[in-house]
Amino acid sequence: MVEQTARIQDAVVSFDTEPLILVDSQDKVLGYASKDECHDGDGQLHRAFSLFIFNDSGELLLQRRSDQKRLWPNYWSNSCCSHPRQGEEMFEAAHRRLYEELGLRTQLQYLYKFEYQASFGDPGTEHELCSVFIGKSSGNVQVNINEISEWRWVSPADLELEMADHPEQFTPWMKMEWAELTGRYRQSLDRLLGA
Repeated sequence: MVEQTARIQDAVVSFDTEPLILVDSQDKVLGYASKDECHDGDGQLHRAFSLFIFNDSGELLLQRRSDQKRLWPNYWSNSCCSHPRQGEEMFEAAHRRLYEELGLRTQLQYLYKFEYQASFGDPGTEHELCSVFIGKSSGNVQVNINEISEWRWVSPADLELEMADHPEQFTPWMKMEWAELTGRYRQSLDRLLGA
């Protein structure tokens, strides 16, 4: 188990050349481009996903993005976010990445998808059609140090206060998605947490 944990914690799981899926606003596949190309300039619309993982106490797992990240390094964000690769289904990619980044395996519930575009200046832009999932896990978190510099569990109430006081410390997609989770999708979240 120790050897497997070590592989998770320092495995290289992101590549600038990995082929991502280009789509239109209706999620029709238009082609493929490297991760680098997808984030250059104003960005090219591509498929992505965001995961919100809660523990048995109803706390959300937050991660601080690695300083190696091209976009929003060292910002706090939701539990896990990434992209399906060419030939990969969304659920398959979400489960893969959850294990690669956090060493967790759990059921995921799809909630919704939305399109957004956010610029980080010269380094590039996120332009994603992002599918949002929630899940619950009491598993042992084993963070991948190439992807995550810090992590913690936080109660929704404390997160609300922190995001109100320091919105500049969070990724733009995290703020948009959290507003939807605690607004339009509140009932789904309450059911997951047994509230």
